[in-house]
Amino acid sequence: MSVSVEQALAWCQKLIDKSPGFPSLEECLPQIPQLDSLADLPAGTRVLVRCDTDVAFLPDGTLEEDVRLRSLVETLRYGVSQGWVQIVYGHIGRKKENSLKPVAPILQQILVEAGVPCGSLTVLPDWMSDTTGEISDATAAAVAKLPHGAIVMLENTRAFDLERALWKVKKDELAPLAPKIAAYANGMFDKLAQVHVNEGFASSNRDLSSTVVPLPMRRIALGKYIDGEMRTHLPKTRQAELVIFSGMKLEKLDDLQAILNRGQVKMVIAAGLLAMTLKKAAADLDGGTFEMGAAGTDPTNKFYIPPERIDQARAMITNGRQAGVEFVLPIDFILADGTPSDTIPAGGSQLDVGPKTIALHAAKVGQFIEYNQQKIAAGKGPAVAFHNGVFGYFEKEEFAKGTREFMLQLKRMTEAGLLVYVGGGEGGAALHKYGDDSWVTHCYTAGGTILKALGTEPIPYVKALYLAATAKRAGSA
Repeated sequence: MSVSVEQALAWCQKLIDKSPGFPSLEECLPQIPQLDSLADLPAGTRVLVRCDTDVAFLPDGTLEEDVRLRSLVETLRYGVSQGWVQIVYGHIGRKKENSLKPVAPILQQILVEAGVPCGSLTVLPDWMSDTTGEISDATAAAVAKLPHGAIVMLENTRAFDLERALWKVKKDELAPLAPKIAAYANGMFDKLAQVHVNEGFASSNRDLSSTVVPLPMRRIALGKYIDGEMRTHLPKTRQAELVIFSGMKLEKLDDLQAILNRGQVKMVIAAGLLAMTLKKAAADLDGGTFEMGAAGTDPTNKFYIPPERIDQARAMITNGRQAGVEFVLPIDFILADGTPSDTIPAGGSQLDVGPKTIALHAAKVGQFIEYNQQKIAAGKGPAVAFHNGVFGYFEKEEFAKGTREFMLQLKRMTEAGLLVYVGGGEGGAALHKYGDDSWVTHCYTAGGTILKALGTEPIPYVKALYLAATAKRAGSA
């Protein structure tokens, strides 16, 4: 269907608005069609498949890991078996110059090894105008020539500024964008496909490719992998009472706040820059002092913690304590010279948790295991733990002990009968470096998506698919 500028504007307004009364993930999922619901589509139907193509390459040009590409296999296999023409599109990193050309042959090889005939996986460049939002006629012509069962890939969606137009936009900035967004949505519908499948599990920002494209489509669905993750594992993960949270990005403080706002968490084990922020805030609240080193004094340092983040952490701890949340923070550190210390010197930095903190973590995990046994005895278990991030500069062995030792704590909890989930990203990389997936209940391929799922706001593409599905259902009633 054609989308007017006014409809595009209203749609984008819904996407960026806070949604305190929006249905929960568990309520949204039954309303979003599954891939099998498209079984009636005839061979030759063109289908847009928003995929997880965001992979990283090592310096030697090899892929760091291919788990995200492998997650696409079953959805693409289904489309090939149905004879659809599948138009795969997604992003790779945040740089506009990044290309999916080196990804295409790797995905092609994965599909061939999985027994999915796909031919040569071509990447179509310059498929959209960043100035107008219009889809190019050359791309439309190339897609129109494809035989039944073919797969083609559009170049990196984030090569276009328009793709990220809704990331940080303000309400009064939407109107000038609406004509281009409407042109983009209409072009995808008119020139490429009228069916949209989302298999981009990790693509949880407000990219137009996953939040606006569903608007005009005749049919939409979740891909097989993302559908399984959402329906099988995420509802359990959202019940986490123990959250292990770490990292060097202060934005994670916002994620932790959103998780705590749901009122489920009883204990937070924190490390990294996140813990520095919380520890300083706790010291202020308790009448003590805490020296953050360069993180607290040098605004030119990339790990500098500004005062407003301390204020945010102070409010978080105050509210958390009132709600019965226990914050487990480091009590010693490994400094940049490799020595353990109970304090961080002025101008210095910490790159891992120290031996006392490792022991504290083991003790707190033991307490949570006891709590789990009590829950099971009362018929309310098992308890759930969620782990995200790493504890230090774990890429270097001298700063890896905290992270390595906590992987053993994840295994310990799993063996004790708890449900243990790892949020992907660096946490997943650490698990695979020091252990394997059998040490936990499930390891996700997407850290950011899981953090959004554990918060109070809906995942943007879930919100978009739910709104589209319910609107189509209402329109056909």
